[in-house]
Amino acid sequence: MRSCYKFILALFFLCFLIVGPKVYSANDSLYIARQQAYIDSALAYSGTDAMPIQAYMGVPIDSATLQTMLNGVATDSTSDFQYEQLVRILIFAPGVYDSVILPYLRPIHYWVNYNDTLDCYWSENHMIQWMSSNWLLHEYYGIPADPNLRIRLVHYLQMKIQYNYYEFFSTVYNPYCLAGILNLADFSQDTVVKNLAVQAAQRLMKDFLIMTTDQGVMYPAAGRNYADKYDGAYGQNHNSVIWLLSGLGPMPIGASHCGGFLSTSSVSVDPVIQTWVPIIDTTYIVGQTLDSAYAQNDYLDSLDRIVFQWSAGAYFPPQFAAETFALISDSDMWKNSSFAAFAPLSTLPISLVPSISEQLSVASVSSELYSDTLVVFKHNSISLSSIQNYWPGKWGYQQYPCVAAVGTAAVYTGSGQVAYDWNNRSATNQNDDLPYVKQVKNVAFLQYRPQYKPSELGPSDSTVALHWYIGDYTEVRNDSLWLLSRQGNNYVAVRRPALTQFDSLWICDKPDPQDGQTWIIIVGDSVMYNSFNNFQAVIDSSKFTEQWTFDTLTQQLIYYSSITIDSITIQNTWSADTTDKLPNSVKAVKPDQSGMNIYPNPANGNVNVALGSNAVNGTVEVYNMIGQVVYQTTISGTSVNFTTSQWGEGVYAVRATTDSGTISRSFVVSH
Repeated sequence: MRSCYKFILALFFLCFLIVGPKVYSANDSLYIARQQAYIDSALAYSGTDAMPIQAYMGVPIDSATLQTMLNGVATDSTSDFQYEQLVRILIFAPGVYDSVILPYLRPIHYWVNYNDTLDCYWSENHMIQWMSSNWLLHEYYGIPADPNLRIRLVHYLQMKIQYNYYEFFSTVYNPYCLAGILNLADFSQDTVVKNLAVQAAQRLMKDFLIMTTDQGVMYPAAGRNYADKYDGAYGQNHNSVIWLLSGLGPMPIGASHCGGFLSTSSVSVDPVIQTWVPIIDTTYIVGQTLDSAYAQNDYLDSLDRIVFQWSAGAYFPPQFAAETFALISDSDMWKNSSFAAFAPLSTLPISLVPSISEQLSVASVSSELYSDTLVVFKHNSISLSSIQNYWPGKWGYQQYPCVAAVGTAAVYTGSGQVAYDWNNRSATNQNDDLPYVKQVKNVAFLQYRPQYKPSELGPSDSTVALHWYIGDYTEVRNDSLWLLSRQGNNYVAVRRPALTQFDSLWICDKPDPQDGQTWIIIVGDSVMYNSFNNFQAVIDSSKFTEQWTFDTLTQQLIYYSSITIDSITIQNTWSADTTDKLPNSVKAVKPDQSGMNIYPNPANGNVNVALGSNAVNGTVEVYNMIGQVVYQTTISGTSVNFTTSQWGEGVYAVRATTDSGTISRSFVVSH
């Protein structure tokens, strides 16, 4: 039956190549034919994601399917995904479903509100879904919108056009983001908003094609993504976008969320389609600096400015930690699913938050997605992409700093708990620590050396594993520490630090991971290297060097490694930062602007707190991470000392109130 249906779809496709569709704006005829074929497939298979297409074509929507969606909008943490679909249905079928849908959409809070425990308004894709739905419902149905909606909506679109997307190359989030922007581009009655949305949509669609190989496979290095996007080359939301724009890969069967939007959109994609090329070797700069973004957000009101900072991952870095803390507290959102993990901080005095964030910088800053440099190498059916020097040693958040595509297989490394099913890892933290990455052409150099992590961040597992499945390949060879594989005429080789395996995955779990380890990934094909044997010969002629030295002056262990392969040399020297990466070393922390100095830090016994020459008469309190006072004393001088030998490991905050005012700083206890 399915093969018969595919034959019918093929006839539709050929027919539209000849005669063209009835209603579409000027676009490439092949693209228009793919839109129609996609629509026909969606109507045949129906389902939730086909409902916007049904409304577009005047086909009645199944009332039970629609009601199921409506029943979930009040309890689903990603209900904004459904809102943008419902808005598209309303506008495509004016008056038909108003009485059914609008009663559910009118009471909704479309922006940050008090005591919201469910919704997320602040990551990049969620922002545009909430804003676009609210804007269009306001334009078409008079649903109230706050006075700042248009300001932040225009600001959002302008930022994406000028600096690109923070959730760069995300096959999870970008399709939902694109859907919200397409709604504005297709329907907004405000010409400024509409024109900006068209440009923002076109820019985002070009990102899909940059990373897509000639097989329609997109396995990108990404700022935010999920493991399942690397486990299957086809059949996912982003594949609908790729196929509609390029015709590469198999035609999707049925509709996906974003496919339902793009297949019914009148936005011109000719400028997008023309950007796809099969061979790329280039560097991309994504986003702008933290200071630049902060300055450009400064004219927004205080709430919107913070939300824009959050959309770039700047939740709790030291310079924004107090603003974040204040907004969550003022809005009573400590029980919101996005912030529940940080609820223990809620009882702390706000003055302590920046210094605690500084001490937890191994995790507090690496969520930021500002000003990233990506190297992209693509050669027909292979690709290799990576984010250069991207928060090395720090905690990871859904980040994939280096990924290779070999035909339909994905190859990458990840640190943390080992599991054969990579989807069993935490969805919010896909890496225990991020590597130093350097890529030159088709060779990537990944150096791992985790920073010290306070116990408040939970158990730490710095094991590095290789995402590589033997069933994906035509041929596999082990050559010393090199693992080589071939899928047809597409090749990949990975140099592992060890030959250890766990749960069928290649891993390296050094006894002291802070010593460092290096992985090498190189891709190629028969055009570049002729035969697989020749590819292996290039691997065999490579030279890898690795050494450790101890600097007695700084008390640092210095790790160095290098690779020379196929006339490419990449190397890096990693000198550990004393306070962040060597928890047992002793070093006084430089005084902050207030004059407070705490040493040693990390501490394992007596701690000295120097308060500055002007500080006399007052109190000193020490808080743990759940806001409990673990030590307090009165002072009549410029210093105080206490012992931490009986305290648990972790981050503690000192607050001193003296004649000179209140000053605070945090430190680490490590036994």
